[in-house]
Amino acid sequence: MPDQKIKSFYSTDELRAHILSGEPTLFHSSQTSTVIPFENIRGVLQTNTTLGNLSTIKGHLEFTAEKNLLVKGFVTWKEAKEFCRSHAREIMTSPTEELAGVLAGIATSCTGERSFGFKNLRSQIVELNYINHEGIEQKLLADKKLDIAVDLLDYQKDFAPYADFKNAPYPRLLVETDLMTGTEGQLGIISSAVIKTIPYEEETYLFILLPKWEENDEPHLEIFHAVQAFRNEIRACEFIDSNSLSYLPPEKNPGKNQDVVFLEVRKSDFEYVYENLLTKLTLINEENIFEMASGKCRDLRVSVPRAIFEVNSRMGVSKKGTDVQVTPAHFKELLNFYRKYTSLGVAYNLFGHFGDAHLHFNFMPTPDKNDFCNQQLEELYQAVLNWNGSPFAEHGIGLLKKKFIAPFYSDNQRKVFHALKQKFDPKGQFFPEGFMS
Repeated sequence: MPDQKIKSFYSTDELRAHILSGEPTLFHSSQTSTVIPFENIRGVLQTNTTLGNLSTIKGHLEFTAEKNLLVKGFVTWKEAKEFCRSHAREIMTSPTEELAGVLAGIATSCTGERSFGFKNLRSQIVELNYINHEGIEQKLLADKKLDIAVDLLDYQKDFAPYADFKNAPYPRLLVETDLMTGTEGQLGIISSAVIKTIPYEEETYLFILLPKWEENDEPHLEIFHAVQAFRNEIRACEFIDSNSLSYLPPEKNPGKNQDVVFLEVRKSDFEYVYENLLTKLTLINEENIFEMASGKCRDLRVSVPRAIFEVNSRMGVSKKGTDVQVTPAHFKELLNFYRKYTSLGVAYNLFGHFGDAHLHFNFMPTPDKNDFCNQQLEELYQAVLNWNGSPFAEHGIGLLKKKFIAPFYSDNQRKVFHALKQKFDPKGQFFPEGFMS
């Protein structure tokens, strides 16, 4: 197979010219996506699809008069976070991979750790601009209802059960900014966005050591149910199991053959959370609760997935990961389902956004177990469908998840996708292999 066509863009003018050419293109930025197999992109993209690099477009950050953050071009979440902190402000979305691009994150509707306290990314977008198939920049507003001459009534009824989820199996399509949020660049390319910020307040982290979830998940479930009443005080409620922590050097591992749940809280709320939540837990000893500085915790949180990736790369192992969110009523069932996977003879780990019932179970299969693990995942996604859960709540669908998402679409979604592609992508040039195709 010939090499995949690759093109980098250094300005929005170059991008417009390329769009006007009508060339089928998968646009990307930092290549941090977990659903686009960049290492084997030639094997999954059509030969006439170009790989378009947007990370070469110079980034720009500034505050609006309302102290919201304006992002143009390629800017990473880390850069956005540091810029805000330097002005005593902060953003409310915190993806684990801080080197990913902000605008790409909007395109995939990424969420990260802080959805527990601040809800999803789409609720934080004020407005955005995108370049359409005619090379014209268009503005979309979050306070204006989406009106696109496409019948969305049945589509939005189907979306209703997912209203409190990070992301449904399909984009919301209620207000104008939804048109580009979570549609993965299939209807146009985001050129800038305005995101809400809040005043910066110093935070700290509370760590809770737990037994292995495979052996006893009752303490985990006690925490899960208890934290739900503290969403105003707790910004993030995260989980890392003992298997994930085992990839770290001993000096960085806070648990010794134990799981960890950690809470991000404002320092001003520390005493309240400790006294009214942690001291009330009946299945956890106080000696297993400790405080950790924010910088040390962030290093730990980022180090775990990177260490797993490095080990897998050295061994030639491909991770098969889930991105499932369920309602609180089905969280124990999800844990029970994952527990069945621990006896299959395939290496695994579990981590993720515990307070939102949104966990990432990862198989690390040897090549001969790939098909076997795919079969196991198909069974999981059928269960998620029966639970009215979301199979991909955070990282998008891309190319790797298309097979699994199909059962979640009815004629209502397919008709809307078809109408949107005809209206906004009449030449079929924007990510032609995407889930709307």
